[in-house]
Amino acid sequence: MTTYGLLVFEAAEELDFVGPWEVFTASAMLRDEDDKAFLVAEQPGPVRCAKGLRVVPDHTLDDHPKLDVLLVPGGRGARETQPHNPSVTGWIAKTAEQADWVTSVCTGSILLHAAGPAKGRRVATHWASEDDLEARGDVTVVRDARYVVDGNLITSQGVSAGIDMALWLVGRIHGRDDARAVRRYIQYEPAPPYMADAPE
Repeated sequence: MTTYGLLVFEAAEELDFVGPWEVFTASAMLRDEDDKAFLVAEQPGPVRCAKGLRVVPDHTLDDHPKLDVLLVPGGRGARETQPHNPSVTGWIAKTAEQADWVTSVCTGSILLHAAGPAKGRRVATHWASEDDLEARGDVTVVRDARYVVDGNLITSQGVSAGIDMALWLVGRIHGRDDARAVRRYIQYEPAPPYMADAPE
């Protein structure tokens, strides 16, 4: 059984944790295994995310099972408030020492840097925050990869890149056939109708 703990906080980017949640839970369902995925927050009440979605955490920082996988999402909260919240950064540091895998999506890598696990490591983050993260020092920002694996630390670029990261991770934990089955089940076949960048 694999336990996935996904941190949530005010102004966390929704798809940063919902995308991986879908991958993790689909993997368990398709394998008919009793993996557990749950949301963890500092307080027990509802959390309002970056785009207004409200979620209710399953556990608080003090009352969750041992985590095999820790996921830290990005969003304004990860950039502006949570790096200065010692309750959250201290919990991330302690939990990261005990987890098999420590992951982030988007600017969750900024929060991982503030908490310690991303220091001295190769990481990815949202394209708009690459310079900011690099300026914090003691980190190597990889700018041309959807996700970066450095030991047991996996960081991904912005928002949708978290799905790529999560698929890689379930493939690593449960095998490539599982990751392929999950990808087919969630019909993850990116084919965007418009280019993200205007042509030169």
